[in-house]
Amino acid sequence: MVNTYDNLPPILPVGTAVVLRVEVRSGHAVTCPAGAVGTVVSAPPDAEHSYRIRLPGGEIVSLRRREIAVLKRYKSEGLTSCDDPMIEHDLWRHVILRCVVGSRAYGLDHAGSDFDRRGVYLPPADMYWSLYDVPEQLENKDTDECYWELQKFLTLALKANPNILEVLYSPLVEHAAPLGRELLDMRDAFLSKLAYQTYNGYVMSQFRKLAQDIRNRGEIKWKHAMHLIRLLLSGITVLRDGFVPLKADEHRDRLLAIRDGAESWEAVDAWRLELHKEFDAAFGTTRLPDRPDYEAANAFLVQARRSMVR
Repeated sequence: MVNTYDNLPPILPVGTAVVLRVEVRSGHAVTCPAGAVGTVVSAPPDAEHSYRIRLPGGEIVSLRRREIAVLKRYKSEGLTSCDDPMIEHDLWRHVILRCVVGSRAYGLDHAGSDFDRRGVYLPPADMYWSLYDVPEQLENKDTDECYWELQKFLTLALKANPNILEVLYSPLVEHAAPLGRELLDMRDAFLSKLAYQTYNGYVMSQFRKLAQDIRNRGEIKWKHAMHLIRLLLSGITVLRDGFVPLKADEHRDRLLAIRDGAESWEAVDAWRLELHKEFDAAFGTTRLPDRPDYEAANAFLVQARRSMVR
């Protein structure tokens, strides 16, 4: 079992309400039992030294970080430290959609490129009815896999999150359960004019950071710049043609040149500005609706969850 205090900041601020995990003794007598509430009145300079804790009776004692718990977290420990629901329910087997995204889906991969797998999972109904939270996503960093819980996935898709939409339009589908196939069949319901704000806004904010890196350090992460340009190209197609393209196609060579640092920053930024103009024009003529089909997404979610009732 992992102790909750392992994930807390190393130094708690003065004024933090805490719970004693140990008894306070004076000789052989217990002067304050484990479970008592106190307040941090003095914090140590590092995690190796003791805190000064004021107890309910006014007494001040010195205790190490492992001997106290933050009151707010202590009260919820029973809801988080029980059997791991991911183990108990084997949530990995409830993945209903698994796709390959990233450079291999874009056609920008090389021999050593990783396989980035993303998708959706649908937990058993009893997990929603229990006291314990349903994880918003399952993640395995060793294999670079991430699967969003269905409601979380739908919510992000309705907001035109580019990473989520690319899962729905990936040409490399490795697994699709019947519900996963239904989700793919209704993917157009998630497209709307909101893509203009999400794609365009993200690229603009990230290019400002890249420009700052150029000024401060004289270099940038060229792979990131390449993907930002690719994202703009993708967003333009979303608005013009009503689908999310992943393959780089005719822009592949130039995108790879950016990734390899063969294009100057000035040339990359100039292309970005041209693409923003194209994006503006596409937004003015797009046939996409102002908002996605919330009703269709909600109906699918209700149907999917009902299917998990045993």
